Amino acid sequence: MLDATEELLVAQDESETLAEHVFRRIQAAIVKGEIAPGSKISEPELARTYGISRGPLREAIHRLEGQRLLVRVPHVGARVVSLSQAELIELYEIRESLEGMACRLAAERMSQDEIDELRRLLDLHEQDEAFKAGVGYYQQEGDFDFHYRIIQGSGNRTLTQMLCGELYQLVRMYRLQFSATPNRPRQAFAEHHRILDAIADRDGELAELLMRRHIGASKRNVERHYLGASTPTTTPRGES
Repeated sequence: MLDATEELLVAQDESETLAEHVFRRIQAAIVKGEIAPGSKISEPELARTYGISRGPLREAIHRLEGQRLLVRVPHVGARVVSLSQAELIELYEIRESLEGMACRLAAERMSQDEIDELRRLLDLHEQDEAFKAGVGYYQQEGDFDFHYRIIQGSGNRTLTQMLCGELYQLVRMYRLQFSATPNRPRQAFAEHHRILDAIADRDGELAELLMRRHIGASKRNVERHYLGASTPTTTPRGES
């Protein structure tokens, strides 16, 4: 039988586990667009949807604000982020610069084992059914994400905190949103291979240039999407 202290610790562990579970579910719903950009966040509605009390829910909401997936609007409350065209282009400009730097550092610092793992990761991407059908690129997160692994391989903790922490899920949200366009998955896959070859050759200058071009191409696709947004047949373009 548990004493009062043990019961409290168990209750705390359960509360933290529940908060983490709900945080991940809401995060995924926002990133995948199941909760639409700009949507107002209703705590009572979310509490009912996920069967959670307000305490753990507020903790989850606070963490989502830290990831920039939710923004606090005065006199309104929390809303799902919805970047303007200018803000989204700025985000891609930041990626272009910082991920280029990460790629250069990765070429200098990644171990051979890490590079070999990255090649196996691209082999996994090539086997994805959506990729083989030409309708999308492999979009799993974390260690299954080519960009994430390169940033981690840079060995720069501040850069990793920014790109794999603070901005990561916000970037993923827009990578997913602009991921479906004819021919782009194959093109992005080929670009990933060229980037990896430069890293494997320890050519940091070339690796940085190729990564900047890769993200710059995605940025231009986003710009073209906004230019053609008034056309009903326009579809989002680009891959990360």
